[in-house]
Amino acid sequence: MKLEHLERAFESIGARLRVEAPARSRGTSSGYSLDIGHDRHGQFFALRGDDVSLAEVEFSLLHKQKENRHLLLLVKNEDSKRKDRFLCGHDEREWFVAAVPSNASTVVQAKEALKPAPVREAQARKNLNARQANTRHNAAFRRQGEWFFVPVEKPLVIDPKLILRHEPISRGGGSKPHLVEQLYRTGGEVVYVHQQHPRGLTQKQYDNLLLRRPAAKNWPWRQMRRNPGVYARGSIRHADHATIVLHDWHQVLMNEEHRAPSRSNLAFLD
Repeated sequence: MKLEHLERAFESIGARLRVEAPARSRGTSSGYSLDIGHDRHGQFFALRGDDVSLAEVEFSLLHKQKENRHLLLLVKNEDSKRKDRFLCGHDEREWFVAAVPSNASTVVQAKEALKPAPVREAQARKNLNARQANTRHNAAFRRQGEWFFVPVEKPLVIDPKLILRHEPISRGGGSKPHLVEQLYRTGGEVVYVHQQHPRGLTQKQYDNLLLRRPAAKNWPWRQMRRNPGVYARGSIRHADHATIVLHDWHQVLMNEEHRAPSRSNLAFLD
């Protein structure tokens, strides 16, 4: 698909696509990136890359839902043989682009691929049809952006002293956090987080680092838990989304975008 045809595809869902030079700090191994940009007219989809790198990739429109303002884009890189898929659309108040971790060929398939297994299992238990499963609020879950909240059906023993108040949750990478009125974490692996180690070090990795660099002990580390069970109750707030209120405990689950290799080509995070 030629870039002018791609621009018309975005126009058909009420969006703008602009091709721009790549930002030096946002280069990717595939030579291009997708971003959400802003100008005096509002938001637009930004396809960033130089003439050479963009000539090495082929863009195809796999599917479009004009009424819902969503489209599924395929990007093929002939050199690496990679085939990346991106779901582009409008969610509540903002445009978004999400890397899809599957071989989806329709918008609905892409949305399902982004749901974690417990969400799909909850849908099946509640016998949701396709229309119901594509809403943000149904019998199986509530959704706010990339976060899903699934009602807890089995008794959950909560230690009130361990409930965190107005706690942020974030996928990382500079994304804007969602603020949870009451949050409870259980299990998971303790990791040590520092600006030089934003993904966290396990206890063994942390101990090995201190053996090599004893002064690192005085760095401003933050102890966190990797892959814990996370539960939320009360209001969930975010600047780009309507506030939702959970009257009972819900399991907190992030979408599956992090499993897509093409996520490295996204510059926009929430």
